[in-house]
Amino acid sequence: MKRFADLTEQEILALAITNEDEDSRIYRGFAEGLRQKYAASAKVFDEMADEEVRHRTMLFELYRSKFGEHLPLIRRQDVKGFVSKKPLWLMSPLNLDEVRKFAENMEYEAARFYRRAAETTRDTSVRQLLVELAEIETEHEGLAHKLGQQILTPSARDKEDETARRVFVLQYVQPGLAGLMDGSVSTLAPLFAAAFATHNTWETFLVGLAASVGAGISMGFAEALSDDGSLTGRGAPLMRGVVCGTMTAIGGLGHTLPFLIPNFWTATVIAIAVVVVELIAISYIRHRFMDTPFLAASFQVLVGGALVFAAGILIGSS
Repeated sequence: MKRFADLTEQEILALAITNEDEDSRIYRGFAEGLRQKYAASAKVFDEMADEEVRHRTMLFELYRSKFGEHLPLIRRQDVKGFVSKKPLWLMSPLNLDEVRKFAENMEYEAARFYRRAAETTRDTSVRQLLVELAEIETEHEGLAHKLGQQILTPSARDKEDETARRVFVLQYVQPGLAGLMDGSVSTLAPLFAAAFATHNTWETFLVGLAASVGAGISMGFAEALSDDGSLTGRGAPLMRGVVCGTMTAIGGLGHTLPFLIPNFWTATVIAIAVVVVELIAISYIRHRFMDTPFLAASFQVLVGGALVFAAGILIGSS
């Protein structure tokens, strides 16, 4: 890698041209990745990409007048001081908030680069263009805001916000809720069956731990293998599997941990209280994200939980 201070004016211009070309392609990648779900935001990034192409043209015309047609290959990764970028534009599906934040950081880095480059150049015309580009990049946040006002009308923004909400629910809330429900409800029967069969808190804890971990692994694999998300829009199967499996294990461990308390009845009462809290939390999540009336959600979850809980006690007491 080469130090920025050691770059020649020719290399600085070549690096600036490469950067503008790369930035325009990144913006174009964002536009393509967002187009299907966020058409208005995609149009904003198309405009940003076109702006970067104009910058590249300005730089290359100056470069050609100074150094000719040959353009040496020099990139960000060849120069010390540049922060390596996470290839967000290659990910699918794209997160709208992450993309907007990423673009803001790109413009900040570009403006900073042009200012530093202008300080190191002696050629008046080169310095003038670099200063001009630094000011343009600084104003890009204003350009993005202006484009957003023109393209992202209130109705378009509301539509995109609703789409983002649906994507979040599909990719995170649904698998997480399915896991939490399974972990909280399905482990009740083996846990309380073991508790009332043995009256031994440590043995009950081991049963609950095994049931929770086993259910988490099972639900994680089941969710990850259910579909690849390409048609349903439910996101990466690995992420869904991790979310579902983790929430399943948490749902079971919540009412398992009280049985680390040596006193059986104290542990049992606390575990029952934890179960009630878990079921209320599930009802609230269903009400908040699934538009299910809270009372209806509570009734469905509490009835199901009570039936499983009663089955565990009856089996353990027999």
